[in-house]
Amino acid sequence: MDNVIKVGMAELDFAQPPQTIRTSGLGSCVGIVLYDDRIQICGMAHIMLPSSSLCRERIPNPAKYADTAIPCLIEHLQKKGASKLSLKAKLAGGAQMFSFSTGSNLMRIGPRNVEAVLEQLSESNIPIVAKDVGGDSGRTIEFDPKSAMLHIRTVHQGTKNI
Repeated sequence: MDNVIKVGMAELDFAQPPQTIRTSGLGSCVGIVLYDDRIQICGMAHIMLPSSSLCRERIPNPAKYADTAIPCLIEHLQKKGASKLSLKAKLAGGAQMFSFSTGSNLMRIGPRNVEAVLEQLSESNIPIVAKDVGGDSGRTIEFDPKSAMLHIRTVHQGTKNI
């Protein structure tokens, strides 16, 4: 039995032991994990863009945007028994995958995603326990709700746990 829950781009999902939860292909995207270590439950979102105001779809996908994915994770975790006061966050990603000579803010998707996630967590009063953001390399992350450890594999830079 495969105990790894896979979260695709612009998706979110949840896990409890013995499951772990993983997302790959984090370039400028941010992988955010919210967890309640008292009851060993977590949710992960693979966020592509900072704000749903950028949405062109008629019905936005809440997992795609920082300003909608985090409230959605909080709501679903609470429905599953987590306490909002016990939630903590770990995040990774937000790389600047390409260099642009123009320096246009629109092209800074990775850093803007990170800023939007940090702002949303601050507004929600959720402490950030650890983060591995920025740089110019892609990442794959896997979170274990039992140990509350986030395993990060960065392209050409090996692995680490936070």
